[in-house]
Amino acid sequence: MPQLPDDLNAVAVRTWCSLALEALGRERAEIDAINVYPIADGDTGTNLYLTVESAAAAVEAVFAAHETGATAPATADAVRAMAHGALIGARGNSGTILAQLLRGMAGVLAEGGDAAHLRLALARAADAARRAVAHPVEGTVLTVAAAAAEAAAGDAAVGEAPAGEHTDLRAVVHAAYAGALAALARTPEQLAVLGRAGVVDAGGRGLVAVLGALVETVTGQAPVRGPRTGPGRTPVPVDGGSVVGLPVGGTPVESGAPAGPAGEWPLDCPEDGGAGPAFEVIYLLEARDEQVARLRTRLDALGDSLVVVGGDGLWHVHVHVDDAGAAVEAGVEAGRPYRIRITHFATESGHDLRVQAEPAQRAVVVVVPGDGLAGLCTEAGATTVIARPGEPPASGELVDAIRRAHAREVVLLPNDAALRHTAAAAAEQARTEGVRVALVPTRAAVQGIAALAVHEPDRGFDEDVVAMTAAAGATRYAELAVAERQSWTMAGICQAGDILGLIDGDVAVIGADVPATARTVLDRMLAAGGELVTLVLGEDVPDSLAEALEDHVREGYLAVDTVVYRGGHQRAPLLIGVE
Repeated sequence: MPQLPDDLNAVAVRTWCSLALEALGRERAEIDAINVYPIADGDTGTNLYLTVESAAAAVEAVFAAHETGATAPATADAVRAMAHGALIGARGNSGTILAQLLRGMAGVLAEGGDAAHLRLALARAADAARRAVAHPVEGTVLTVAAAAAEAAAGDAAVGEAPAGEHTDLRAVVHAAYAGALAALARTPEQLAVLGRAGVVDAGGRGLVAVLGALVETVTGQAPVRGPRTGPGRTPVPVDGGSVVGLPVGGTPVESGAPAGPAGEWPLDCPEDGGAGPAFEVIYLLEARDEQVARLRTRLDALGDSLVVVGGDGLWHVHVHVDDAGAAVEAGVEAGRPYRIRITHFATESGHDLRVQAEPAQRAVVVVVPGDGLAGLCTEAGATTVIARPGEPPASGELVDAIRRAHAREVVLLPNDAALRHTAAAAAEQARTEGVRVALVPTRAAVQGIAALAVHEPDRGFDEDVVAMTAAAGATRYAELAVAERQSWTMAGICQAGDILGLIDGDVAVIGADVPATARTVLDRMLAAGGELVTLVLGEDVPDSLAEALEDHVREGYLAVDTVVYRGGHQRAPLLIGVE
């Protein structure tokens, strides 16, 4: 049996994220099914799962980057990664609330993970969410979060050690979970739409699952699940277990009132789940504080359910509007929006009575490292997902792209070896929705470009996949990177600031500058032959580099052509492919 933590250290945070993801994965469909507030889109469980998936991936990245042997990363690094991952991956109202709560907790847990800090963290998170909502509605996840914090605090003032068992970390997590569970059972009495449907709040139930994972992390034992309640029955916790309510002839809709951190933009929520704007618009935004202040004013005039969360130049924007284009344009005026997601509520919930467009027979979904390649692939007819530096797409984002492609058959090009499991999970999910998906295991963007170049939607699916796979496999790939610190490589010892030439994923060249290193990499790759060289330049790389490399290839290698693309904002200054 693994050793139980005495405080919420980095390892415990990692375990918590993993267990929370497992719990939400188990309960996702059931939480989706009890959505009756405030928007009829039935995806609260999915949104919570995708938000936690992003948080867990960020924590895993911290551990992967930590290279000090037996010791774990600093707790502050783990909790901040958790909060940041949730921020960039937050989905829907429910995901925004959960990201907000994790962010509120992280600010306290970064300073310590004992019982007193956990009590304060729960209180800070719940209070920040409530103060950010202009008209908080009781019977939502806000109520459940507040009850968890109050139960954890006991009779003491927030931040002080209460008497008795609440001084123990295990007692604190048990108290928080029990308080949340009891509050969840009362939500049908507090919110009329829940009472009529005979269900508990879906967002609150998701939070109970996350707190249950925290109990298992600290105590080693998962809370006992109580029996499900049938239609028409009021959900009541039994023996400390979780509760489930099933809809009674109602339309599943998302639960919970989204909120931003204290001092950030408040969010109004309708009290009875009434009709609202047609579209949900979500995007990440790189912008300065003063620009975001103006953005809030403009978006507030356009719609409702507005929440802008973040800081330090990165923001998560969520709003419900009738004019989705205007909401995106407002983001463009404020800064640089990306990961834009627009959902039509009627279509999403299956109640759009208009005739839907017939799906295409075949489409390609491709992950690209920058805006430039996204434009190139879009022109070629592909649906793109941009992988920002340090922010790989989650499986849910790939599933969304497959859905956007709106085709019976989809070829998925992940273009990164690290995404193979994520892409496989997305393909499997899409298959359960009736889409035939083939995953071509491309490991670099240049392999994806080669595969897309031979794609022919008019030929048989299997034949097309084989041709694309062969083209990708026949393309060797390389990239240039800047060494961040001294380390051992397959090419010797590199120093911080050295230019590294990676061929097929391994360091093959260590150089002092980009042009010389690029020429050496090209020579090594072309030594084995080749017909076409593909160069993808990063945002700050001058055109003169491409011209010099083209001259180098032309002078040294007969009958080898060179094509150059602009990759935009990507991690590597130069990507190279040789077919």
